[in-house]
Amino acid sequence: MALHTPIDTHRTHGSFGVEILDLRHFSSHHLRPLLDQETRLWSDTMSWDYRPSAEMILRYIDSKILPGYAAVKDDHIGGYAFFVYEGSKGVIGDLYADGSLQIEGDTVERRLAEHVIETLQRSPGVRRIEAQLLPHESGVLSEPFLREGFQQFPRLFMMLPLNGSYRPRITAVPDIEYRRWIEADFQLAAAVITTAYRGHVDSEINDQYRSLSGALRFLNNIVRFPGCGMFDAHGSFVAIHKPTRSIAGLLLCSRVRDDIGHVTQVCVLPEYRGRRIGESLMGLCAQELRTRNFAALSLTVTEANNKAVDLYRKLGFDTRRRFDAFVWEG
Repeated sequence: MALHTPIDTHRTHGSFGVEILDLRHFSSHHLRPLLDQETRLWSDTMSWDYRPSAEMILRYIDSKILPGYAAVKDDHIGGYAFFVYEGSKGVIGDLYADGSLQIEGDTVERRLAEHVIETLQRSPGVRRIEAQLLPHESGVLSEPFLREGFQQFPRLFMMLPLNGSYRPRITAVPDIEYRRWIEADFQLAAAVITTAYRGHVDSEINDQYRSLSGALRFLNNIVRFPGCGMFDAHGSFVAIHKPTRSIAGLLLCSRVRDDIGHVTQVCVLPEYRGRRIGESLMGLCAQELRTRNFAALSLTVTEANNKAVDLYRKLGFDTRRRFDAFVWEG
């Protein structure tokens, strides 16, 4: 993952004296109050402790290699956005404004989005751009993306309370056994992900699902880095086909708060679907978390993935947020 780009350093003036400036002009102490506000937003709306991600972002800002923009007026930063390069792909990592700055006839978020999109589309060699804007309700930021030819994929943030009334659904299947995730599963799990998502709408949103090397990068990011919570090996399970000892399905879980789990990945190979393996993996994860007094389990799912959405609702998940993923192919 490359973290360098020739961002234009000229000042861009907006209404009411708001300027959009290169993020690399600033240090962590300039951005910390804004990220503290964003951390509270994640906690209030999604029961998510964003502090580990915020600290990682601030370290990158201090390194002066994180490309992006800040919205500034009179030395006050009221919004920021950053992105990274992964080969020929640009990924918008975050875009947030606290509402303290006003732009006549526009919003700080949209102005930041326009700058990031323009920079990525003009970056040499970039042929694909991905963004998942979880802190923003669906449609709020769609205009600048759709205007530049992005596809829009509405997604759902769902949550399952793990209270006393919850009963996990775990179905015994004669040739399937379940066990916890181990480090040795890495390579085989990547192959399962690639096969399970072939032709799936989620492989349009995240192209890492399309290749073994991409799936390995995806696994490395969610297992070894805090971008999607802290990986929880005890809450992560694999389904093993007993005759072949191969992985038929898997579920990976992270802790996004001390008492909140989050499903970062769940998939089942096509030939094993329809046997309630995914439902059982979800039940095992929820059962494990409840024994440790977790309050809830959350996940995200693409709204067009009707079978998965219907399953999660049947299991007791409620939709807490509808947000957008955007994809551009150059």
